[in-house]
Order: sequence, then structure tokens, then C-alpha cells
Amino acid sequence: VLAGYPVGPDNKEYVLVNNKCQCVTVTSKFVPSKENPDEEVLERNIRIIVPLKARENISDPLSPLRTTFVYRLSELCKNCDPIEIELGGAIHQAQQGNSCEEPQTCYTYDRNQCYSSPVPLLYHGEVRQVPAALTPASCFAE
Repeated sequence: VLAGYPVGPDNKEYVLVNNKCQCVTVTSKFVPSKENPDEEVLERNIRIIVPLKARENISDPLSPLRTTFVYRLSELCKNCDPIEIELGGAIHQAQQGNSCEEPQTCYTYDRNQCYSSPVPLLYHGEVRQVPAALTPASCFAE
């Protein structure tokens, strides 16, 4: 069971998953049943955007183009945000999902994460490899 938030103030469609890393949005809403118009059934919509020219390693512009994209609904829907719960009079941190330690495969830049790539820089006649920010807004504090 997933708790969602409304798409808009007048909309009865709820966003269940909005994964910017894998470009997937899952929404749900109640619609009249085709078999019985007096009943409502839950309709789910899964929107997947496949990024063109995505690289196998998004931090390396020279890595080969990605040709395989894998989407597992169970992984997209897991909630790894920690929450505080009270047990026996003490506050504890808990995760609502499992397998949260495994890194997520990103098909595009997650704007909340800093990505960099080494670039050659000529400095006093010497070429040095210097990391350049690919998502500057996430890499530098304002």
C-alpha cells in the first residue's frame, strides 16, 4: 500500500511514485468500471521516459550508450526515507523499505545528487585532470 499526493488541487489522480533517477512516474485514480458504471475501480498509470543518448556511466561522457533499461515496480515503490517511531518510550529511526543499501541505477542525472567528470586542464604548461561538475547546482552551495 502506497500513500500518494494529489497531482493538482482539483485532480483526483494521486502520484504514488515519482522517481527522477529512472524517469518513472506512477499515478492512480478511481474511474467508473466498464462492467458496472455504478462501481469505481482503481486505475494505475505508469509513465516511463527513456532518455535518449543515456550513457552506461552517466558521469563519463565517453562511456558507451545505454541500450538496456530495467524497471522493477517493487524497487521503484520502496520507501527508504527514515522515519522516527516510538518503541518502549524511546524514539528510534526506522526505514520503511528493505534492500535500501543497494545503489540505485540512474538513467539520467538526479538533480539532487552531484555528478562530476575529469577534464584535462592546461595549467602552467602542464596538463592536469580536474573534476568538472556535471550538475553544478547540486555540487556547489549557493
